[in-house]
Amino acid sequence: MKPQATISGARHETAAVNGTQLHYVSAGDQGVPVLLVHGFPETWWAFHKLIPPLSARHRIYAVDLRGFGDSDVADDSYSGAVAAEDLHALIEHLSVGAMHVVGQDVSGGVIYRLAATHPENVISLTAVESALAGFGAERLADVTHGGAWYIGALAAPGVAGLLFEKEARAFVGEYLYPLYGASSTAVSSEDVSEFARTYGRPGGFSGAAGLYRGMLTEGEELRALAKDKPLRMPVTTIGSRGGAFTYTAFRGVTTQDVTALRLDGVGHYVAQEAPQLLADTLLQVFDAHSRSSADNLP
Repeated sequence: MKPQATISGARHETAAVNGTQLHYVSAGDQGVPVLLVHGFPETWWAFHKLIPPLSARHRIYAVDLRGFGDSDVADDSYSGAVAAEDLHALIEHLSVGAMHVVGQDVSGGVIYRLAATHPENVISLTAVESALAGFGAERLADVTHGGAWYIGALAAPGVAGLLFEKEARAFVGEYLYPLYGASSTAVSSEDVSEFARTYGRPGGFSGAAGLYRGMLTEGEELRALAKDKPLRMPVTTIGSRGGAFTYTAFRGVTTQDVTALRLDGVGHYVAQEAPQLLADTLLQVFDAHSRSSADNLP
């Protein structure tokens, strides 16, 4: 593979956790820690324009989920539940305490599971353009009502390796990003090359396959989890084209009021299309919830 892309001030590190090896990037040396969790067709690189403004005030950790980027590939048992335990183990490994957790797109279910099952790890939860199984996410794969055909294809065992790996660059850069209206200014040819570098490896779509399988099958499980362990930390949703969808999903899994923020004029891939606007918004969220957490300390 080509060398991995990087940015100034970023530290590339790996952690052996939960039976796998995760690659992550860290930046910043002060402030409350923040964990950034990418979606699809992304890796940590989706946040490369977001990290610099955030790391000026926070310690930032941007992870490649299992089966994505430069982390180990996933096997057929991979799911959102496994991914959440990976993140819990990573947070424990980092030993920097609880974090503000931000996830976007298909990682919504992963960060929700993390917050529900390990609330001690999460100061606040922010979902960006996300959905949850059991709370409407399944409709995203309903092709009879405008859903995306590739979700079912990715979820089918073995299909991702057959259809997408060899054409990773074309699938990501010529189909997926244009499908959602992302411009070449927001997602450049160099960005596509970085995503294709790892999606094109053997097993490069294994993480996406596992998360989409979960999205189509774990609805009943997530509804039960929401009933048994509703979130009690602050929850914020940030949306553009899918803002109401994201808010409705996360409102269903918490006993608290959900703060819904809408970024007008931005497409689905917010971190890439409007990184400074998203950074400014997140910093306000983190500041508010960091003060709230401090006020609640004994």
